[in-house]
Amino acid sequence: MTAPSWNLSIAYQDLNDQKIDQDIELIKQCIHALGMHVDNRESPSVTQNAIQTSEAAGKLLATINTFAQCHASIDATSSEAKSLIGRVAKLNSELSQAFAPYENTLTIAPDSFIADVLDHPSSDVSGQAFQIECARKLAATKLSVAEEQLLTAMQVDGRDAWGRLYDNITGSLQVTLEDGQGTKVGFSHAASLLYGTDFASQEPAWRGIQAAMKDNQESFAAILNALAGWRITEYQKRSKLTDVHFLDPSLHESRIESASLEAMMSAAKSNRGLGQKAGQLMARVHGLQQMRPWNHMAGMPSLTDAEPTVYGFDEAIEIIHAAFAQVDEEMADFVNTMVENGWIDAQPTENRRLGAYCTKFAATRSPLVFMTWGGSRSDLLTLAHELGHAFHNWVMRDMPLCQTRYPMTLAETASIFAENVVRDYLLEQVTSREEKLEMLWEELTACYALMVNIPVRFEFEKAFYTARSEGELSASELCELMSSTWQDWYGESMSEPDPYFWASKLHFSISEVSFYNYPYLFGYLFSGGVYAQRERKGDQFYSDYVSLLRDTGSMMAEEVVEKHLGMDLTQADFWQQSIDRVKTKIDEFESLLDQN
Repeated sequence: MTAPSWNLSIAYQDLNDQKIDQDIELIKQCIHALGMHVDNRESPSVTQNAIQTSEAAGKLLATINTFAQCHASIDATSSEAKSLIGRVAKLNSELSQAFAPYENTLTIAPDSFIADVLDHPSSDVSGQAFQIECARKLAATKLSVAEEQLLTAMQVDGRDAWGRLYDNITGSLQVTLEDGQGTKVGFSHAASLLYGTDFASQEPAWRGIQAAMKDNQESFAAILNALAGWRITEYQKRSKLTDVHFLDPSLHESRIESASLEAMMSAAKSNRGLGQKAGQLMARVHGLQQMRPWNHMAGMPSLTDAEPTVYGFDEAIEIIHAAFAQVDEEMADFVNTMVENGWIDAQPTENRRLGAYCTKFAATRSPLVFMTWGGSRSDLLTLAHELGHAFHNWVMRDMPLCQTRYPMTLAETASIFAENVVRDYLLEQVTSREEKLEMLWEELTACYALMVNIPVRFEFEKAFYTARSEGELSASELCELMSSTWQDWYGESMSEPDPYFWASKLHFSISEVSFYNYPYLFGYLFSGGVYAQRERKGDQFYSDYVSLLRDTGSMMAEEVVEKHLGMDLTQADFWQQSIDRVKTKIDEFESLLDQN
């Protein structure tokens, strides 16, 4: 099965391209310039120049980092990519340190000074209003300029080194499948077997992953403890004027209020029976009493003797193109743009990193999609999901870069919307009960994953941080905590927990952010509210949808919802109306299943 590989030449030719060194030299010059004028930063014009300099350097840095990360994704053992990532991390730290005095000034200066700074013809400066407003909310938790610079400098070989260690271990980790033959495969390959419809390979793969996690549990536990310990210590140091809770930084980055998160998680908990019902229906189709930790992400078993549908990559692109065209031709044309420019990499390779993601080259605003193609319907929807992210970036390409930095909570809007578009398109094509069940299966797996598995991650991480405040947790204690949280949310819908999920799920070991989980549930439910407008608004929907996406980088999530949906995120009814739409799909599946 053929799938495309990236053409990254729009940025650089290869990891040894001399232009990378030239751009790094420009970045260094920008850092030097920031330091030269720091004593005059109380002048609005000096701060304006500093913002422009920082934005220019940041754009180059982000582009080089994306280029290096893309190469590391297709070959996690690449020493050249790792070296470049390390250089970028150091430069990024130096740039942050150089801009820290200006940032401090913008955080504590009078409103009149901010107004003067924003009065500038360049959108890189005038477009900073929302970003500066967000920064000023943290004034009470800011350290001194020297302390902020020291912290930033130490993160490179401190906090962030633990995240790199996790990537390096998992990128080269070999898993021995418990298949009776001792077959060894890369970790990403073993994890990919848990998807799709090769059911016989799933338990051996899962048990092999469990064994590999156990063999490396001390390293993985050290990574988790170090990351959490670093953050907790930092929050304590910032709690001079007001206490910083371990959730506060995540809420700030997600641009939501704690009341909104509490309302969403409360709604999820009171409706967890819906997610469990989805799992129980899935178990019925598998001919089981309960789902298993190795098959809850799998495709649907065939209800007939027919072989499961396997999609070629080109076929998947045609389906996504046709589905997007039902929203608007412009959205469909974008799919062609991604393919024709070589901005998708899906070809399975040895030492390939786990997962799927969308990124972009900041300098050219080119979106890039990474995944590993296997041909399942799940892969098709993953591709649609990542192309949704890419479309989000694409419709913002003419905006100032500072206004395109949307939070994770709103990042999932376009991706899950795209999934829903493709799901509904495929549902329209079905001609039999069995085919309709196969399509609605995707609704079940999404519900099971997002309304049960995501809360498991959130509740585990919250409990872990609470316990970590008192001291480190051993690997066995982490397993116990994960198992109890797993049981609490999955209930009778699953036969046993996944004790090493804290180790095998890379999200817990991302150094840059904590609580890399609840934004997925937010996006799932929020995008459901957005999707519901599609039929109601008709021809007006597409332009309104694009306007919503373009607002995501310059508004709080509550403001986006109020402006575009006319609802309140802190109220239970916002979340319940989306959950009720999910319930309709689950009930439809059950009704069709009962007809047999």
